[in-house]
Amino acid sequence: VTDEQLRTAKELGFSDKQLGRMLGVSDDDVRATRKQRGILPIVKQIDTLAAEYPAKTNYLYSTYNASENDIEAKAANDGVLVLGSGAYRIGSSVEFDWCAVSCIRTLRRLGYRAVMMNYNPETVSTDYDECDQLYFEELTKERILDVYEREGVQGVVVSVGGQIPNNLALPLHKAGVHVLGTSPLDIDSAEDRHKFSDLMDQIGVAQPAWKELTSMDAARQFANEAGYPVLVRPSYVLSGAAMNVAYNDRDLGKRVLGEASAVSQDHPVVISKFVQGAREIELDGVARNGEIIAAAVSEHVENAGVHSGDATLILPPVTVSSYYVDRVRQAGAKIVKALNISGPFNAQFLAKDADVLAIECNLRASRSFPFVSKTVGADFIAAATKVFVGEDTSNDNLPPLYGPPRPTEYVGIKSPMFSYTRLGGADPLLGVEMASTGEVACFGKTKHEAFLKALVSSNFKLPEKHILLSFQDRYSSEAIHYAHKLVELGFDLHTTEKTHEFLTKHGVPSTLVAYPSSDLSSEANALNLIKDGKIDLVINLSNADSLRVKENYLIRRTAADFSVPLLTNGQLVQLFVESMDEHKKKPILGVHSASLFDYYDDENEKPWTSAHEYH
Repeated sequence: VTDEQLRTAKELGFSDKQLGRMLGVSDDDVRATRKQRGILPIVKQIDTLAAEYPAKTNYLYSTYNASENDIEAKAANDGVLVLGSGAYRIGSSVEFDWCAVSCIRTLRRLGYRAVMMNYNPETVSTDYDECDQLYFEELTKERILDVYEREGVQGVVVSVGGQIPNNLALPLHKAGVHVLGTSPLDIDSAEDRHKFSDLMDQIGVAQPAWKELTSMDAARQFANEAGYPVLVRPSYVLSGAAMNVAYNDRDLGKRVLGEASAVSQDHPVVISKFVQGAREIELDGVARNGEIIAAAVSEHVENAGVHSGDATLILPPVTVSSYYVDRVRQAGAKIVKALNISGPFNAQFLAKDADVLAIECNLRASRSFPFVSKTVGADFIAAATKVFVGEDTSNDNLPPLYGPPRPTEYVGIKSPMFSYTRLGGADPLLGVEMASTGEVACFGKTKHEAFLKALVSSNFKLPEKHILLSFQDRYSSEAIHYAHKLVELGFDLHTTEKTHEFLTKHGVPSTLVAYPSSDLSSEANALNLIKDGKIDLVINLSNADSLRVKENYLIRRTAADFSVPLLTNGQLVQLFVESMDEHKKKPILGVHSASLFDYYDDENEKPWTSAHEYH
C-alpha cells in the first residue's frame, strides 16, 4: 500500500481496524505503519464564531482532511484524560455523565489539567467551561491513542463513563497507555465471566452454581444437573445485553445461547443457576489499593431477576436483615482485596435463606453513583478521582464499610423511568435485560413516602378508583392479600377470568373483564377499558408458566401506549399497596415539600455540596 493510498483511505474515514481487516494485519500494525510514514490526524478547533472572527476555543476534533494543526501538541504533563459515556441510550444515560463531570471538576479543583473526550453534545461534560481541553471524538482505541499521545497526559480514566470506556481498558493497556486506578488486568478479571467466577471460588465467596459455556450439549447437561431455571450471561456487556433466563431445554436452545454468543464473540459466556425468590443487594464503593474507603449498601424492592438499572433501589436498606448486610460487607471486602481495586466499584449480591451469593462486580462507576452520593452526602466520584491521582481522602466524610447506616433521618429511593411509548411493540415487562431510559430519586421520612414521591415523579399517576388486575396462579398466595387491601382502600377491581374466579372463591369482590380475544361484549374487553380511559392502573403479573402470553402482552402494551400506569412485579405491587394504605390514612404527598438540603439539615453529617452547585 502506497503512502497516497493509505492517506486517501484515512481521508475517506476508514479506521485502522477496518484497514487491518482488509489487509490481513492488526490495527496496531496499520497504526505503526502510518505513523512511520507521517500520516497523522490534524487537530482543528470547532468554529463557534461563524467564521466572523478567529475561533480560540477548547472545542477540538481531529481530521485527515486538513494540513495544519490549530493547536500545538503538549509536552508531558500532569494532565488526565477522562473518557465520557458517549451517546445516551438504554443502559447509559445522564448518570454516567454526572460521574464524568464530577471527575473533571475534582481534577481541576486539585490543580490537574483535565482533558475530556466524548462525542455526545447533549452532555454537561462537553460544555466549553467544564474542562481545559475538550475533544469531540468517538470512543475507540485509535482515537483515544491519538489524543493521549498528543496531549502528553499522565494517564487515562476509564471508569467513570460506563461500559464503553471500561471495555477499552485492556486494549489501551496493551497499547502502552497508563490507565489510572484499577489495573486493566484486574478489570478483565471482573468483566470476563469465567475469570470472575473462578476467582470467587478461589477466595471463598459463595456464588450460584456456574459453568463456562462450551457447547449446546454441555449447557443442557449443566442445566439439568443444576436444575432450571438457569441464567446465560455474556461478558463485557452493559445493561444485561443478551442476558436471558431459560426455564427449559427449548428456552435454552438457539434463542438464548445464540444471542449471548453473538454479543460476546471474543469473551466467555457463562451459564449459572438462576436463584428464584432471592433478594438483591448492592454495594457501591470506592477503594484504594484493595481496601474500601467508602461504601453504601442498598437493597432492591424487586426480587432478583430484574436488571439493577430497572430496579427500585432503597438506601439505606430498610427490609433486609443486618445479617445480610454484614455478609455483603464481608464478601465485598474480599472481592475488593482480590481484585486490588483502586477507584469506584459496584458489587451485586443475592440473598436467600442463610446464603449471600455474589453475582458480579463492576470495576467502574455504576449508574447508581449519583443517587448514592447525594443520599449519603459524600461524593464517591470525587473520592475515586483523588485515588486516581494519589490525593488524600481522609477529610472527605466518606461512609466507612462498617460504619452506621447513612442517612438516619430519611430514606432515598431511586425509581426507573421507561420510554415504552417510543419503543413501538416492545413488551413493558421487567427482566434481566435493562429497558429503562432514565431514573428519578426522591426522599422521604419513610420508604412509603419516598416511594410514592418517586412514582409520581416518574409520571406515574396514582389511581383514583379503577384497577385492572390479572395474575398467574403462582402469584395467587401473595396477590390475594394486596387484592383484599385494595378493595378495603376503596378501589374497584376489574379482573380477568382466572383471577376473577380465584378472588371470588376467597370472598374478594371484583368485576369480570374479557381477554382481548374473548367473544364477550366489547365493552367489557380489557383493551377497550384501557383505551376508553376507564382504568386508572394496570397490574399484570405473568411468568414463564402463563398460558395467555399474547393476551397479557396486549394488555401491558396497550397500557403503555395509552399512558396508563402499569405494575408488573409482585414486590413493587406490595410496596405500592402498603404506601397507598399509609397515604389513605394520612396523606403523605404535597403536605411537606422538602429539598434534599432540608433533609441534610436533619443529619449530623456535613454534605459535600451546596444548593447552588450543579447536581
